[in-house]
Amino acid sequence: MRVMATRRLTRLGALAAAVMAAGVMSTLPAAADRPEEIDPWPILQRDVFQSREIAVDDVVALEAPDRAEDAALTPVTMRIPAAHAAEVKKLTLVIDKNPMPVVAEFSFGPAAGNGDRMISTRVRVDMYSNVRAVAEMADGSLHMAYKFVKAAGGCSAPALKDPDAVLAEIGRMQIKSLGDSGPGMREGLLMIKHPQYSGLQKNQATGFWILAKYITNMEVKRGGETVFSMSGGISISEDPNIRFTYAPAADETIEVTAKDVDGRVMTGASMPKGS
Repeated sequence: MRVMATRRLTRLGALAAAVMAAGVMSTLPAAADRPEEIDPWPILQRDVFQSREIAVDDVVALEAPDRAEDAALTPVTMRIPAAHAAEVKKLTLVIDKNPMPVVAEFSFGPAAGNGDRMISTRVRVDMYSNVRAVAEMADGSLHMAYKFVKAAGGCSAPALKDPDAVLAEIGRMQIKSLGDSGPGMREGLLMIKHPQYSGLQKNQATGFWILAKYITNMEVKRGGETVFSMSGGISISEDPNIRFTYAPAADETIEVTAKDVDGRVMTGASMPKGS
């Protein structure tokens, strides 16, 4: 399933790139008019969700700034209240007007718990766009929250760090528990050193384009049980930072396995209590 999801993310990104390469973008209205006049959502709903009906209700909540301070590091938080948590099996984050609109798909496991559930991360926003969180229930129904975010240039923002230094640190992780997060839930933090190159950035020293290099898959476990698995693309910010909730257990060791587009496998684990 994760391989299929990754292929779908890649196809959407390739489609956007092909459209731009063909010069179709030159036929569109002026940039200042685009946020109001172009709505890619109907196509995304068809391609990503097979044109299924999507209800806008309280199953999922989305928090994002009205205007991002940094389009390459825009904070986004998705919340699922305890009343719905047991039935939500997957959460898809979409930025309508990004070159690769599907930011990530999160599939929940038994260690995700049934209390108030949360996932928070930082994303790139390429132009003024709706940001959407779509929850899929066990019965296959879809529920959505969305917000319009004013930001531009996040996907092509310059990679400021020296490439050699980046490669030397790639895959380093910090994983820790942040304590209780409401009744019957705890909160964890995962930070991974990874450039998340989008393929739309240039090396500031050479002027050459930097090849895309990003995390495609991730699995987070607590005490050997899955909290969530993720399929991701270029829209997750450099050095991914993910906060998440999970159910407490006797063994609360958090283990993470991630894989990037180059096939690199990265692993890490939280330190035992008292270490």
